Amino acid sequence: MDFSSMAGQQGSNPKISTEEFMDQFKSQLAQAYAQEFLETLGGKCFDKCVTKPGSSLSGSESSCVSRCVDRYIEATGIVSRALFKANQ
Repeated sequence: MDFSSMAGQQGSNPKISTEEFMDQFKSQLAQAYAQEFLETLGGKCFDKCVTKPGSSLSGSESSCVSRCVDRYIEATGIVSRALFKANQ
């Protein structure tokens, strides 16, 4: 996440409101989260499930990747809900 570019934008435009700054911050945070999410799935699930990379996935590799992705999404949802409840 590039906080310096956001700070630079705010410094060059003194009329930016706190709300606009927060919207930019939230947008960059969501983008960084999505990138991390995809990298985690691509890295961890692939490394865990694909022991001998080839031109295609075997049935067991495909099932493993699918279960890994499902668990990661489920865990992310649980953490997100807990964070939102804590902030309310």
